[in-house]
Amino acid sequence: MENTIAIFSDNRIQKVGLLIDKTNFSETKSLVKDLISNGFLSKNIKIIMYCDTINKTEIETYPTFGSSAISWNGKIVDPVVSEFINEKTDLLISFYEVERAILLQITKQSKAEFKVGFATIDQRLNHFMINTTLTDYDIFVKELFKYLKLLNKI
Repeated sequence: MENTIAIFSDNRIQKVGLLIDKTNFSETKSLVKDLISNGFLSKNIKIIMYCDTINKTEIETYPTFGSSAISWNGKIVDPVVSEFINEKTDLLISFYEVERAILLQITKQSKAEFKVGFATIDQRLNHFMINTTLTDYDIFVKELFKYLKLLNKI
């Protein structure tokens, strides 16, 4: 895996992409609510969720994909995932702490200008890493906004 380019835009963040591993995290609505309460507009937050097993009868609030979204040779084959990757966002929040090939690939290929994730994930993928866990998402959000303010991104 090649290194992430260390230089990123100094533009203020408007559009946010949120990549969530639903397999290990069930507080998506609370996380989104926290992002909105810190100043992001809900219409500017695009969310996509990965799940190990997708229940076809369950109605999902956000677009959800599984491991079938990636082919055997690492190519993204799900159009919803491809659209998410190709959408220009100011910030990508990679909200997963277990390395899965599909999630790593989406983070790597994302057109986001600034990428934030957990410190447990390959550090070449993100510009900024937060050392906490999924269960402490409130700490993640607090630290995220603390540093976005320091970096003059919000």
